[in-house]
Amino acid sequence: MLFVCLGNICRSPTAQGVLLKQVRERRLESRITVDSAGTAAFHIGAAPDHRSIRVAAGRGYDLSPLRARRVRAEDFHRYDYILAMDSENLSSLQSIAPAESRAQLRLFLDFSSQHKFTEVPDPYYGGARGFDLVLDLIEDASRGFLDQLRSRLGG
Repeated sequence: MLFVCLGNICRSPTAQGVLLKQVRERRLESRITVDSAGTAAFHIGAAPDHRSIRVAAGRGYDLSPLRARRVRAEDFHRYDYILAMDSENLSSLQSIAPAESRAQLRLFLDFSSQHKFTEVPDPYYGGARGFDLVLDLIEDASRGFLDQLRSRLGG
């Protein structure tokens, strides 16, 4: 499982932290690998945005050890699911993915129970609650993803 946003410092590392915790709680860490990356090379090696870290910590997620990286060619062979935060990220992934890997590319909110949003919005444009809204959407879609995956894996 690879989460992808533009810079890999807010939405995708938040999704990584949330899903990692949910995977551990369900004792699936031996079966599910979780990572995140960006489509751009703006922040390679940087920690997530301090607002993402703070909001996530308030709900029990530790994003502080995560570091930004860019999507690599081998990611398309390593991960069964590559989930984009928005359609721009999905389009960027589709343009660089090998033809045989395009089926594993999806929008992350395809797994959400809430249908008000089809994309995880960029929190920088969401005002004071932007980072909270992103976390709300990610928590919901993560549960939906794991529920679907659990039924696929049989348990």
